[in-house]
Amino acid sequence: MAVSLADNDSDDEFAESHEINVTPFIDVMLVLLIIFMVAAPLSTVDLPIDLPTSTATPTKKPDKPTYVSIKPDLAVAIGENMVKRVDLVRTLDGMADMGKDKFIFLRADRAVPYGELMDVLEMLRAGGYSKIKLVTLEGVPDAAAQQGAPATANP
Repeated sequence: MAVSLADNDSDDEFAESHEINVTPFIDVMLVLLIIFMVAAPLSTVDLPIDLPTSTATPTKKPDKPTYVSIKPDLAVAIGENMVKRVDLVRTLDGMADMGKDKFIFLRADRAVPYGELMDVLEMLRAGGYSKIKLVTLEGVPDAAAQQGAPATANP
């Protein structure tokens, strides 16, 4: 097979092509789609709860944590599923991957009264779930000290 590079107008083999090549664009879009498909489940928000802050050292989270949440209206949820308080322990017992030896992560909105939080803790303890961790937001030590410090006026 021979190719002639002579100036021949009848040879359109090497003519410029004015068509858009979309193959690289499709490749980039497929890679972005895969990235978003992997990252989307990692960034989901369960329930909108305003957690208090803490300066404690964060611990490692297990692969599939079980969250029990108390919303500002005092409704209780396991994960994203709302449950009645009387059915809380029964629902936890019915979960396939839940055992009495697994940790339960308890999240409570900052507006929830302390007594309501203790009621849920007592229900979990009475149901045999004694491994409970409280969930907070990571805070800055200086900000926590300033919040707890009494206000003083300088004369």
